[in-house]
Amino acid sequence: MKDILIGGAWPYANGPLHIGHIAGLLPGDVLARYHRAVGDNVYFVSGSDCHGTPVAIRAKKEGKTPEEISNFYHEEFKECFEKLGFSYDVYTKTSSKEHEDFVRKFHKKLYESEYVYEKEAPYAYCEKCGTFLADRFVLGRCPSCNKDTRGDQCDACGAVLEPENLLEPVCAICGRKISFKKSKHLYIAVSALEKQLKELVNAHPDWRKNAIAFTNKYIGEGLRDRALTRDLDWGIEAPREGYENKTIYIWAENVLGYLSASKVSADKRNTDFNSLWGKDSKHYYVHGKDNIPFHTIILPSLLIANDTGWHLPDCIVSSEYLTLEGQKISTSRNYAIWVKDLLKSYEPDSIRYYFLAKGPEKKDADFSWREYVYSHNGELLGAYGNFINRSLSFIIKYWNGYIPEGVDNPETNEKIDELFKTTGSLIEKGAFKEALGGIFDFIRDANKFFDAEQPWITRETNVAACKNTLYRCVQIISNLAALLYPFLPFSSEKVCRWLNIDNKWERKSVPAGKRLPEIEILFQRIDKSVIEEETEKLKALL
Repeated sequence: MKDILIGGAWPYANGPLHIGHIAGLLPGDVLARYHRAVGDNVYFVSGSDCHGTPVAIRAKKEGKTPEEISNFYHEEFKECFEKLGFSYDVYTKTSSKEHEDFVRKFHKKLYESEYVYEKEAPYAYCEKCGTFLADRFVLGRCPSCNKDTRGDQCDACGAVLEPENLLEPVCAICGRKISFKKSKHLYIAVSALEKQLKELVNAHPDWRKNAIAFTNKYIGEGLRDRALTRDLDWGIEAPREGYENKTIYIWAENVLGYLSASKVSADKRNTDFNSLWGKDSKHYYVHGKDNIPFHTIILPSLLIANDTGWHLPDCIVSSEYLTLEGQKISTSRNYAIWVKDLLKSYEPDSIRYYFLAKGPEKKDADFSWREYVYSHNGELLGAYGNFINRSLSFIIKYWNGYIPEGVDNPETNEKIDELFKTTGSLIEKGAFKEALGGIFDFIRDANKFFDAEQPWITRETNVAACKNTLYRCVQIISNLAALLYPFLPFSSEKVCRWLNIDNKWERKSVPAGKRLPEIEILFQRIDKSVIEEETEKLKALL
């Protein structure tokens, strides 16, 4: 048994979840369910990112407090994740007392570090909005390529920017020209940690290619020191004398949620938090491409500078971008598929299957309703659901629900053993598409076996052969349920219940003579008319 930490990125609690969030976060649940099935001690944690400028701006627009806004979306997030089957051990929020207490204690020690210093610098300020602006809320033209950009990084040329260097900077909220006011803040000398950060990325050649490339790019361009504090009311008060009116910068406290949430989880089960963050554990971080530097540079910098021997990231599971019917998802234009709406009409395992099998795992992917419907009907229902239904329904109809006698096939058992081994290895490497693809290859072979054996004929011509065919199909089904449990928990749980098996990561065997309960169709067919209906809704948003 090994201590496993799986940290899912914390979504901003300033608006609803869209399919891009789910595409990037689903791998975390697969990892958690797999490692539990193996027998590891899993801490799967995440939460809602409640502080910072985006939440404060949303609150101002709606005439509410930041706490009201963040609490509303936090509850919505929790409900969506629960309906999708995310098996978080702890899903919390950055405004929780546990998180705030942990972060203040962490920062108090951090401020004693040789890597933390004080500096006065100009900060973007909007007179109309009456607030200092985070870098991402400053818009202008890039001084390197002259393209439109935000104040933190240019999407066109990739240059890392400072807001004061932008050409013609304006406020992203109101569009007015901004000014710069000097303010004193604490900084972390990320630039002084270059050697340690290089060693970290070089020690993990198995990270996703985008994580390695982006991290090396940031290091190669020259790491910049980052402010730890800021002038904003909505946040965690900086634990430093003279900084009573300043809060901890959101980027320097939200990534610490992995520590605070896992401590809550450890305390709940009375296990050793320090052991989880020791050298013998394994840590996964699951997020989208845009969050790479926060997990490969910012989080490690904070952990190293705190000087408490914290465990640094092992596995970076960073997805690429997801587009929608060939267009960029835009929350500002409302061009998105919101998760809460998707869950009203479609099955959670269907949603999970699509984003795990077709999502942006290692390259950008596009969600299309045509692909979704054909994937569901042709693969999930047509291959997997059909094999289970045709096999078990046959037993219920012709054997009164009793599993017929038969003998195991050594070759099939060998394939199943190998499938558990290879699938587990692929999951641990973050190759979820390949893992799922291997299982579905086996499902297609199982359907071919059923067709070749023709039990509907042998039922009358060779009863022993028919019984043997059905017995073997049941054994295959039981193992498919266990193999697919990390990916498709809702349907797998039903099958495990029908066959009275657990979901441990090992080959299953169901004895002959067991009687099946009433079963149901695992997946409902999606009418093709949905394709036109849903795409028309999206076109209306453009």
